[in-house]
Amino acid sequence: MYKSFSYNQLKNCDLIVDALYEGGTIGNAGDDPITKILKCGNQGGFRYSGNFDRFDFPYVVIYSSFDDYDWPDSIDFQTGILTYYGDNKKPGHQLLDTPRKGNIILEKCFNFLHTGGQKCIKPLLVFGKGTKGRDTIFRGLAVPGGLGISSLDDLQSVWKFKENHRFQNYKALFTILDIPVISRAFLNQLEDGIIQGPHTPKPLNDFYAKLKYTPLISEKSIPIRLRQEQIPGTKEELDLLNLILDYFKHEPIKFELLAADLTKMLLKDVVEIDITRPWRDGGRDAIGKLRIGNPEAFILVDFAMEAKCYDYLKSYVGVREISRLISRIKHREFGILITTSYVHSQAYNEVVVDKHPVIIVSGRDIVRLLRENGLGNKKNLQSWLSKNIPLTIKI
Repeated sequence: MYKSFSYNQLKNCDLIVDALYEGGTIGNAGDDPITKILKCGNQGGFRYSGNFDRFDFPYVVIYSSFDDYDWPDSIDFQTGILTYYGDNKKPGHQLLDTPRKGNIILEKCFNFLHTGGQKCIKPLLVFGKGTKGRDTIFRGLAVPGGLGISSLDDLQSVWKFKENHRFQNYKALFTILDIPVISRAFLNQLEDGIIQGPHTPKPLNDFYAKLKYTPLISEKSIPIRLRQEQIPGTKEELDLLNLILDYFKHEPIKFELLAADLTKMLLKDVVEIDITRPWRDGGRDAIGKLRIGNPEAFILVDFAMEAKCYDYLKSYVGVREISRLISRIKHREFGILITTSYVHSQAYNEVVVDKHPVIIVSGRDIVRLLRENGLGNKKNLQSWLSKNIPLTIKI
């Protein structure tokens, strides 16, 4: 059971990772719990208090609902990496011209990081949406960048098309440091203008002194996902999945082409993937090679991919299909199963319990991959499919 704090306990409380902080019950912005804990504003994704022009504030609060369909902020709990999008989320503003100046904050943080000025970076306190009302959950203290993340990747400008307009926003990568508790003493120290002092946690001191990242990571047992965890949970996501099913209903064999593209979206270092002929595939719809390492020093790992374009309301991937893929995986290879439906619990159990090297990509995973790659609405996806995977039978 995670710890929780009532609205009346917030004034002098610590910040504990994954603890719930209850909001008020009046029904207006004053119910926001974060402003009772910290000195900052009560709305928006970026919150702070102080002189913005001098970048003079004790800390920056980053807030996300983590359920924005168009801007999928996320935390990878196994690596401690936070993916966070800036605040230019609608047409009408330039990249850095946003009311709360959140994208300027991102730019300043990463400029400091890239020029050896990490001591000028303010601690970033990350909060997420709670279970009800204005309740919030503290997710940790973050710093920009991460181990193994290059300066070309940690802050990227991305284009979005909405309401017949193109516009830019930032996509930023942060590391949530291994600091389970942010003490009230440290918060008071920050508000006194002292970042590195007697109450500064060691992982944050190490970042400032040595640019050392100590991420907060969680060892995750591989779960056997239930049907509802493999199928999209919102109408927008189901609409996208249904579009795919409708598109390939007359030529389901061509779903293999989309599955190959999804594989490359999932594994960025796939250097080769070939769709095999139905009468020669030996149980595999595609074979490919994944590069591990860098262009100068790497190994190539072979994989087999199988695609199943099933209607999630009528069919699922069962033991027969999973066993067929497993039997075709050669020594030192791994497999990828991509389906618009879901994998039955018995088949999923076989993969997990016997530790077969198979990646399962279900209907929900497909939708999330498409969203992450700018294909998160029906119009964009329909256009992309028509251009990249034209059908013989017109629909």
